[in-house]
Amino acid sequence: MRIEPELYFISMAAELLGMHPQTLRKYERLGLIQPARSVGSMRLYAREELERLRLIKRLVDELGVNLAGVQRLLAVAEVVQRMRPLLDENTLNTGAGRRQLLTEMRRLSDAIGL
Repeated sequence: MRIEPELYFISMAAELLGMHPQTLRKYERLGLIQPARSVGSMRLYAREELERLRLIKRLVDELGVNLAGVQRLLAVAEVVQRMRPLLDENTLNTGAGRRQLLTEMRRLSDAIGL
């Protein structure tokens, strides 16, 4: 049984993804990803971050989405993820749940540009 590391340095993450380390740095500067940092300030990529990078790569390479579009799509996806638990019937029956859902709907409108 092979045990895979929980965190990857930028060189290993880039190699696993078939990307250049400079691309990962660019995506971080744009706010598309937020890798953790080691004590020595080296970037550390967790599995979740690698999955997000795979999605970004697919959007750019396969679907031809530019980075501004990727930013917007990721913002929409984050809001939708936060909305999912709020759509539970028990949550919708509370005032706090409805207020939170309305807040997320406003964020979704902003992310879409409406």
